[in-house]
Amino acid sequence: MSKIKNLNPLERIVLQNPDIEFIKADGFDYAVIGFELESKKLIYSYQMCLDILAEEETMSYEDAVEFLGFNVMDSDIGKKTPIWCIDN
Repeated sequence: MSKIKNLNPLERIVLQNPDIEFIKADGFDYAVIGFELESKKLIYSYQMCLDILAEEETMSYEDAVEFLGFNVMDSDIGKKTPIWCIDN
């Protein structure tokens, strides 16, 4: 059990649900906060995604908002397109 505690939320979800094929947003593994049971879609924290862009890509807040909205959240990749939780 302690092995699972050391995993990030995405790793735990994948490990505990081996029969589900999740669609991920590249570069935002640490922003996953859960998944929706019925649709099997991953749920991402909007604020955590912005934080990742600001820290790892050294973007300003405004640039991160624009990049996330246009390049990530507006992408439609079918039935398993992730869910974005606006939590700021």
